[in-house]
Amino acid sequence: MSEEKIQDQAAESPETSDSSTPEEETAIMKDAANAKEDFKEPKKHQMPLAGQIFIALVCAIVVGMLIRNHADFAVTYIQPFGTIFLNLVKFIVVPIVLFSIMAGVVSMSDIKKVGFIGGTSLVYYMLTTAFATTIGLIFANIFKRFYPLLNTSNLSYDAPPKTSFMDTIVNIFPSNFITPMSEANMLQVIVMALLIGFAIILAGKDAQHAVGTINTWNAIFMKAMDMILRLSPIGVFCLLCPVVAQNGAMIIGSLAMVLLTAYICYVVHAVCVYSFTVSTLGKMSPIKFFKGMMPAMLFAFSSASSVGTLPLNMECAQKLGASKEVTSFVLPLGATINMDGTAIYQGVCAIFIASCYGIHLTLPQMVTIVLTATLASIGTAGVPGAGMVMLAMVLQSVGLPISGIALVAGVDRIFDMGRTTLNITGDASCAVIISHMQDKRNAKKAAKEAKVENAQA
Repeated sequence: MSEEKIQDQAAESPETSDSSTPEEETAIMKDAANAKEDFKEPKKHQMPLAGQIFIALVCAIVVGMLIRNHADFAVTYIQPFGTIFLNLVKFIVVPIVLFSIMAGVVSMSDIKKVGFIGGTSLVYYMLTTAFATTIGLIFANIFKRFYPLLNTSNLSYDAPPKTSFMDTIVNIFPSNFITPMSEANMLQVIVMALLIGFAIILAGKDAQHAVGTINTWNAIFMKAMDMILRLSPIGVFCLLCPVVAQNGAMIIGSLAMVLLTAYICYVVHAVCVYSFTVSTLGKMSPIKFFKGMMPAMLFAFSSASSVGTLPLNMECAQKLGASKEVTSFVLPLGATINMDGTAIYQGVCAIFIASCYGIHLTLPQMVTIVLTATLASIGTAGVPGAGMVMLAMVLQSVGLPISGIALVAGVDRIFDMGRTTLNITGDASCAVIISHMQDKRNAKKAAKEAKVENAQA
């Protein structure tokens, strides 16, 4: 039917626009706008962030291998752009953690609920870390006979100063308001956010304006995070390309078997432990979980920073169905204390270093490594290279020479990329599981309240 005929019929209709009510006219305008949208050309689908990051990762590896003879160029002119991107991510991490935890605590309006989430997270993280160390020791012993026996006569390594257990406890609590944020001390930032959140809950009506302010700032920083994460593919390329250019020869060199062992352990732990816990405790398909986590995993592999990956990890976990109040608390906590990948790294390197020195570790010593690595991983800072400090603690616990760390120091960044990927995946699995458990608790509570109301009626 032609447009002229439609207009003629509309003119002949007894119901003219003059007799229409304002509500009807508004509805007609909306229908016209919707019809106009329907006839527009369909928007081209944008490639998902995971696909963009994966392409950037592949390009970084290819370009890095091609310019291995010009690694200085990559470090001087490509890496700075990656550093700029990582600085932007780290800039947004502290306010995201501070305001998201405060917003999550306030939204729960129940200190006991926060205690349940925090306690459950801590138990889950420690158990998976113990499993990770065990897996690392098992596979390291299986592949031990393939390890190279490197010369240890001229090795030296300056061990960091020891920190006592009580000093570690004291350092969790901030001494002023600014220092934790300026130093990006995640544990202290988390404590600050919890204290302020609890205070707002206890203040009740007097703090209602603070609730709105916190939610507003949380929304602002979340939007800033979204803007920064759009640059992820560029950041991934610029961070990874120089690493490949510098370490390409080392990957296929004498430590290839040790690296391969660690990466096998990373994959086994993710596929076995996380798949089991997510499917049984979180009631989610492991395939769906890993597919949803792919953007964060690829970014973590490139940046080797748990804290730097935190904003993207929160986004992925929430898209998988984890509640905002859980992810805002569990993921920052996990980025600080959950180090499954670091635990595997410590187990594998302990066996490798022992074999280079001709030392055979006994079963009690391996149990000591499991316990030490589990405890040492709590508090490992989510920044590149921090696992070296924890490895020194593990070696000292079983009497191995700390100088052996020099054997693996050259490829620590390659280890770090894999262990960071595993760390953030474990954080997200915890968020998914606790969100499901929280939903079940809420459903039981609602059913119980409904039963009481029916009984009273």
